[in-house]
Parts: sequence; structure tokens; C-alpha cells
Amino acid sequence: MKNYYHQLKRVLFVLILVVPVFTLAQEKHRLIVLTDIEADPDDSQTLVRLLLYSNQIDIEGLIATTSTHQKERVAPGTIHSILEAYNKVQPNLKKHEAGFPPADQLHSLVKQGLPLYGMEGVGEDKDSEGSEWIIKKLEADDDRPLWISVWGGTNTLAQALWKIENTKSKIEASRLISKLRVYTISDQDDTGSWIRKTYPDLFYIVSPGSYFTATWWAVKMVVPGIDNTVVSNQWLADNIQQGHGPLGAMYPDVAYGMEGDTPSWLNLILNGLNNPEHPDWGGWGGRYELYLPDVQAGFGDIPNTEETRPIWTDTDDTFTPYVPNEYGRAIRKDTLTFTDNQVTLWRWRDDFQNDFAARMDWCIKSFEEANHPPVPALGTPDEFTVKSGEIFSLDASGTTDPDGDNLSYLWFQYPEVGSYDKEIRFRLAENLYNVHTIEAPSVEKPETIHFILKVSDKGTPALSRYKRVIVTIDPE
Repeated sequence: MKNYYHQLKRVLFVLILVVPVFTLAQEKHRLIVLTDIEADPDDSQTLVRLLLYSNQIDIEGLIATTSTHQKERVAPGTIHSILEAYNKVQPNLKKHEAGFPPADQLHSLVKQGLPLYGMEGVGEDKDSEGSEWIIKKLEADDDRPLWISVWGGTNTLAQALWKIENTKSKIEASRLISKLRVYTISDQDDTGSWIRKTYPDLFYIVSPGSYFTATWWAVKMVVPGIDNTVVSNQWLADNIQQGHGPLGAMYPDVAYGMEGDTPSWLNLILNGLNNPEHPDWGGWGGRYELYLPDVQAGFGDIPNTEETRPIWTDTDDTFTPYVPNEYGRAIRKDTLTFTDNQVTLWRWRDDFQNDFAARMDWCIKSFEEANHPPVPALGTPDEFTVKSGEIFSLDASGTTDPDGDNLSYLWFQYPEVGSYDKEIRFRLAENLYNVHTIEAPSVEKPETIHFILKVSDKGTPALSRYKRVIVTIDPE
């Protein structure tokens, strides 16, 4: 019987691969957005991108709010305008992947908070359509966490929390709050620090203080020494804004910075690398660790922040990019190495920008004309244990591409993730689909090592997907 089910699973997998429009197997994440849209064009930019992933993320609310940059108005109308453009391309998007929701469904999720700034909008008689919607979604019969992606101020969330605390039993309030996962783009009103102090058990990712040193800033920054083409205005014009249908035409020019809000939900994309329940594992939205940071000077008129409990916040990666090699092995390590918190995000930037460009192509092109991401597979378990000194291998057998493209493979260790942070040397080339003869290091206690498989196709634009393999090393 066991062999029968194994064979059946293989048949179903093959069927999935030969059908152009496939259904995603991974469980999607729930998301409510709080946006001070119209305070800066970047919120509109981020919403355009988010809609291209609306089949991979369960969007459950799009709430217009205030922020320090827009204190007395909210602009839900702009959300509706962008959804109208999405409505015109949604039928074509469905040719490439299943599950893109109808625009009418998304229109029904547009809500608004109070046109008040910060703590002025929190307390008795300060409920809004937006805060009530957050509570309703938390109370829904759904065991999955509810992610709150905050692109502006947090006072609509603060009011929802205030009402939960003041109208629910302690047990029920604790249950509802435990379902929340919050990622805010810095603090953009004075309620962020209040939330973190008042609700010490709330899962909260934030880079308090200066925007310019925040992890999320790396989505748009020009990094000396690397190719920054994918964040140039010309790249945006060629790949997003012009000649890509009505949704691309809604993507505004950069004013203060490109898509500063996008990192707040990038780790929810189902790409094989992201695991949002583990911010310290790293992904397209950056990597974060749980600790009590130093006092941070507030940005603009935001008060200085002294945290009273650990939060998920900035941490460093050390990263040496791989670059194309003209002769011999197809890739080589660059001569430059970078270390800081922003590296944790921009190290993936070429990949997620190419993914954005490909999905924008989906708005106008047939399946045959466009590129689609590869489908990595593993010939070994994604978690296994070996002993010190033991030889083991990493294998990507079974990896495919829906367009039949040639594939490139890259295996690398993520030393900042896991308990063993020393370098593991590959005896063979790291760009093979199967890497043999890796020797487990000598350890005195069980240690974990994270290896990442990156599979990239040679389509236009080139697309990448990943697998993460966690190896536990036991002492001899």
C-alpha cells in the first residue's frame, strides 16, 4: 500500500509539471496591509508588486491609514484605482499561475482607518472600519497566523489591540494577539513603540530609528561595487512601467525612494527560501534576530525609542557575491565581501527584481512567450543528521523547469543561520546539481548547518527558486 501511494504521488507530480497553469502546493500566508498611500508614491509602487503575488498570498485587508508623512487624511480611493488596473490584467495573469483573485474580491477588502495621527486615534470611541476589520479577521476560523504589513503608521493596529484588551477576556485577548505577526517599515507614528511596550508578547519586526540604516532601505539603495541596474529608473521604465499593460502604467516614478514598503511582505512569497516564522533564517525581505536593541533616535518627529523587551530587528550577514565567469567554471566568487544588516536583503535583490519583471510580463504575454520559475527538488531529505567526520552529499535530482529552460545550480552555506557558523568547504564545484564528499566537521555538541540550493533558469528574465537543507552534526 505504501508503494502504491508513493507511485501515485509521482504520477500526480508529473501531471502538475505538464499542465501550464499549476496550483501552489505550499500553504499561503494571510496578510492585512496598512498603508499611508498618497504620502509617497512608493506605496502605490509596492501595491502594484503585491497584486502580482495575490495568488501566493491571501490578502485579507487593504487599509488606508495616516503616518507622520500624512497626518490628517487617508486615501482608499488610490487603492481602488490600482485595483481597477489589476482587473484588466487578472485574466491574463491566470494563464500563468492559478489563484489570482477577482478584482471585486479585493475591492471588498479596502478599508480605512481614522484620519488622525498616532495616539490621537487610539482609545475610547476611536474605532474605525480598519481597526474593526483587523479584529474580525483575527476572530475568523483560521488557525494560520495573520500578518500585518505596515507601510505607514500603526495606529489602526493599535486601536484594534486596545479594543481587544478592553473588550475580551484575558484568555481570549491572548489567543487573538498570539495569531498576529507584525512587520512595520520603521516607526511612522508614535504608536509603534506604545504597541511594543504594551503588548510584550506580540511578534514584531521593525528597524527603529533612522530610515537610512534600516534593513528595508536596502531594497532601493545603490551599493558601491556591485551592479545596481535592477533599481535604476531606466530598468523600472523598461521592465515595469512601459509596455506592460495597465497595471504597469499605474507604477509611479520614484520620488523619495523606490518601494520602501515592499520588504514588509517579501518573506511571505512562496519561493523555497522564505520562512516568515523564522525571521532569523533570512529571505527576500531580509534577516532579523530577536534581541533588545539600544535606544534609537526617532526619525523626523517620532520620539526616541527605548525598547522594553526583545524585538525582531536588524542583524548582519557577511556576503561575497557570485559573478559570471567568462571561461572555465560558470561562476566565481567576487573579490568584494560585504558585512552589515542591509546585506541581508540586497543579497537577493537581483532575484526578486527579475521575478517582479517576469510577473509583469505575465500581464500581457501568453504562457509560451513568458518565463516562469524553475521547480527545485531534492534527492536527499531537507533535514538529516550525520556524525562528525562523516561524508555526506547534497542533491537536487528531480529539479525541473516549466518552460524547458536550461538550469544553473548553486549550493552555498548560510553560516549566520544555524548554530555552526564556521565555513564548510566543498570538495567539488558548488554549481553542480549534486555535491558529494562534504565532510561533517568535528563538533563537541549537536550543531546545525543551513545549506541553500539556488536554481536559476536561463530564460528572460532569469528566475530563481530555492531549497533549504538543514544538516545536524552529532559528535562522534
